[in-house]
Amino acid sequence: MYIGYGYDVHRLKKGRKLVLGGVGIQNPKGLDGHSDADVLLHALMDALLGAAGLNDIGHFFPNTDIKYKNISSLLLLEYVYKELKKKNYKINNIDITVIAESPKIYPFIDDMKTNISKVLNLPKQRIGIKASTNEKMGFLGHGNGIAAMVVASISEKKGCRNDKSS
Repeated sequence: MYIGYGYDVHRLKKGRKLVLGGVGIQNPKGLDGHSDADVLLHALMDALLGAAGLNDIGHFFPNTDIKYKNISSLLLLEYVYKELKKKNYKINNIDITVIAESPKIYPFIDDMKTNISKVLNLPKQRIGIKASTNEKMGFLGHGNGIAAMVVASISEKKGCRNDKSS
């Protein structure tokens, strides 16, 4: 079994759509970034890639490449999933924490889990999504951005060895 950790943060900006876990959420501001800036999915991708010993999302999806401009992070997650499958990894479970003063994400958690479950072919009960605030402290606490932290567990599919030590 392999464990990966992912973190992402984006500032909020007027005129952008807010997308978290592939779900559009009504909010006066959205996350600023090259793609849809979905911090939840970006942190998830980094956790999965890290668990597999692969490069981070900036390597696979550079913000200098126009083809990723405003792209849905669900499409990027699908690519990451295919990379894991090529390396004969399966995903065991993921645990996600979103840090934001607002909006409240609880009403959207089931839809987020559904989106992630479909892309990763992972049962919803193996996906944890929680919300927290920064207690009105700092950049996040003043409502200037949203962050996400993810821990992901993967393992080799039965009968496969990926390390070079054997």
